[in-house]
Amino acid sequence: MKSSACTTLIAIMATLPLSVMASPQATPPSAASTGHAADNTAVNARDRSGDTPTSQTQSNDKSDVKLAAAVRRSITKDSSLSTSAHNVKVRVSAGTVTLRGPVKSDDEKARVESIARSVAGVSQVTNDLEIKP
Repeated sequence: MKSSACTTLIAIMATLPLSVMASPQATPPSAASTGHAADNTAVNARDRSGDTPTSQTQSNDKSDVKLAAAVRRSITKDSSLSTSAHNVKVRVSAGTVTLRGPVKSDDEKARVESIARSVAGVSQVTNDLEIKP
């Protein structure tokens, strides 16, 4: 059975023009062509400083983990939000939610915060979201 599948694959490949089999993979656009630098150095330095909460400092308390999951679920359920907003970082410690990451607009920033505040068990929300076009 195995050799039959290989024979079939070879027969199919033999019918393809060489240009199809040898076509190069598309390369992603460079930062220069998109007008956006792909440099996160400032954000990475901020996160390494220890002054800002990160996922590494997320509490492992069962109630905090459940609350973080509930906030994440509520944010991702909102289909009006962008992919960026769906992917914001959610950190919870003792009922306090910290939101970090890029969103597309002031309205989206406010909407994500509002969603987080509406989740049962959230006592406070720190909105550190950034607006990125």
